[in-house]
Amino acid sequence: MGAAPCVVGLSRWFGDKERGTFYGLWSSSHNIGEAITFIVTAMIVSAWGWQWGFRGAAILGFVGVLIVLLFMRDTPQSSGLPPISVYKGDETAAKQAEEDEKSVGEYQKEVLKNPAVWMLALSSAFMYISRYAVNSWGIFFLEAEKGYSNLEASSIISISSACGIIGTVASGFVSDRFFGGRRNLPAFIFGLMNILGLSLFLFGPEDCFWIDAASMVIFGLAIGALICFLGGLMAVDIVSKKASGAALGVVGIASYVGAAVLSVLCALTVWKAKSK
Repeated sequence: MGAAPCVVGLSRWFGDKERGTFYGLWSSSHNIGEAITFIVTAMIVSAWGWQWGFRGAAILGFVGVLIVLLFMRDTPQSSGLPPISVYKGDETAAKQAEEDEKSVGEYQKEVLKNPAVWMLALSSAFMYISRYAVNSWGIFFLEAEKGYSNLEASSIISISSACGIIGTVASGFVSDRFFGGRRNLPAFIFGLMNILGLSLFLFGPEDCFWIDAASMVIFGLAIGALICFLGGLMAVDIVSKKASGAALGVVGIASYVGAAVLSVLCALTVWKAKSK
């Protein structure tokens, strides 16, 4: 629920040629939040009990609310600055925006009718299937199929989270700096990296820690970048700024539907295997 308003703010504050860089920084919150959750929550629960795991999360959430209330501004105008297109030197875009008479609702309907948005949503759903397959079941797979201990398996999977931060932060900057704001080619490259990382992870030999670790480096970098590209940035790029939140919403819903389907199917598969 917080993601879509963040993207609306990014669209209002940053121009097309730099949006990817700041979107990538913002998207790193996925992995940073996961890391904080694993580390800080474990420390809190160890010190004060499991109830404080929930209380601590609530307190951190309240701190986030205070930061937004005190520092976030909807638009440059609300901070006393000219519209984004003006202080970025694009007077033509500013004039077109002023003459635009379409409502936000009309732009949102166009998002729902846009086949490219749905294609990106489907792509993101499949990407989330691979992401949560490793996050949710990677430790179990390494223990059952490759003979690692729980600590060893956890250490290997944690590599992907750390590399995911790097991939997410770098993806937007790379697409802005070296691809002129075009996301399709880098998304394709990172998609191939995702396939390579998963292939090494699934089909690599047993008792070969370095291959498994390398697979998580490749997978983490790829997933981090794809979360940025497929998880919203490419959809936001092709719709009106007035409907950027709707575009992210469509992609987000599809992404987590994919993750939910994956979790159910994997759980059923493991249950049937154990029942035999």
